[in-house]
Amino acid sequence: MTEEKAGLEDLKELVEGTELAEPGVVEQEPAEDRQPVIDEQGRSYATGKRKDAVARVWIKPGAGRITVNGRDQEIYFARPTLRLIVNQPFQVANREGQFDVDCTVKGGGLSGQAGAVKHGISKALSLYEPALRRSLKAAGFLTRDARVVERKKYGKRKARRSFQFSKR
Repeated sequence: MTEEKAGLEDLKELVEGTELAEPGVVEQEPAEDRQPVIDEQGRSYATGKRKDAVARVWIKPGAGRITVNGRDQEIYFARPTLRLIVNQPFQVANREGQFDVDCTVKGGGLSGQAGAVKHGISKALSLYEPALRRSLKAAGFLTRDARVVERKKYGKRKARRSFQFSKR
């Protein structure tokens, strides 16, 4: 029994010198400790997703040109609202006109593709400049929007729409 007490007293001495973290709090590494992820060509790569669209995005310092599937942004995203969505990460990060973006997009419609490009640009920016991660995360650009089209169920005309009822 005296050995147990001596062992407990030794443990108390060890524990008194250390600081305990609060329960439920996860320590995160500061943005300054994160290293930029840049390839040999000076680019940063990320994949963005929205609905059924998947965008592969490469960013590098440049004049602010955005190329989507080999075409200019103004031609590919004809609607001004779609171009506004694509440029939002640069506006939040105060980096308008400082990066060239080259991306390929597959699947979905134009609005889903614009959302996928926005998600990819945000992720690539946070990899290129880790200090921007906090502002992009606060704006909600690093979170993948999980909403997708609901599948069609059997016995229904669409996902929830029933067939037209006929009394006679």
